[in-house]
Amino acid sequence: MSKAVVPMLAIALLGLAACSHKAQNETAEAANTIAADANATMAEAIRDTDAAADQAFGAAENSMDTASNKVGKAAKDARADAAHALHDAGNDIED
Repeated sequence: MSKAVVPMLAIALLGLAACSHKAQNETAEAANTIAADANATMAEAIRDTDAAADQAFGAAENSMDTASNKVGKAAKDARADAAHALHDAGNDIED
């Protein structure tokens, strides 16, 4: 090392050692604030994800209910058509 670097290194070390308790507290408070913000962001993301999942499941449930109702109506109509066809066939046999 050159002779000029030694005094600069000593000054830098003194500067680090001279960090006040106040500066250390402020740094710790800043770290706590960052951690709190990260936790709040994660909590909001979880709430948003839960809401989106609930909405998607609700929409899927409604679609399945609609499809079930349509299948039920189609089955009822098919039974009615079959009953009419059998009735007509019975009448044709009697004639």
